[in-house]
Amino acid sequence: MLKHGILGLLNYREMTGYEIMEVFRDSLNFFWNAQTSQIYRELQGLENHKWVSKVTVPQQGKPDKNVYSITEEGKAELHRWLADGDLGLRNKTPVLMKVFFMGERSREENIDYFKKVKEECGSFLKSLEAVPEYIEAYRNEIGAGEKAEYWQMTVEYGRRNMQMHMDWAQSCIDRLEGME
Repeated sequence: MLKHGILGLLNYREMTGYEIMEVFRDSLNFFWNAQTSQIYRELQGLENHKWVSKVTVPQQGKPDKNVYSITEEGKAELHRWLADGDLGLRNKTPVLMKVFFMGERSREENIDYFKKVKEECGSFLKSLEAVPEYIEAYRNEIGAGEKAEYWQMTVEYGRRNMQMHMDWAQSCIDRLEGME
């Protein structure tokens, strides 16, 4: 999935690996986490598939930088992936696997766990407040126009998802506290 995310970004404009990491941090990070090492590893794979090309730009006093751009083959792969029948809905939720077996712990430990879920989701929800500014900046930088509306849709999904997790965690806390 990461490779398709990188192809999607490079479809907007050419970028260095560092710039790709910045875009992930500013916009995609709320629904897809990627480490710098993963991005560079994927870029090598994309280059091997001939889905991206790389131009090395010499720099004075610092290492040369590699600028990546999507190839026609890469665009075809991106469009193939977007059109495939896989909706991307997965039924693997690590938090639920953990909760399923929490009967092995004390009620107090589990209440603390759900409070932590609520706290982390609240922090993440707060971090999404800046995302519309990033979207607007990227919209203007690359002339994205209508494409940015889809970016806004992903932010809305992220907000609703975090709020749902917070509401669920609170209902779990209430339920456990009511068992006393």
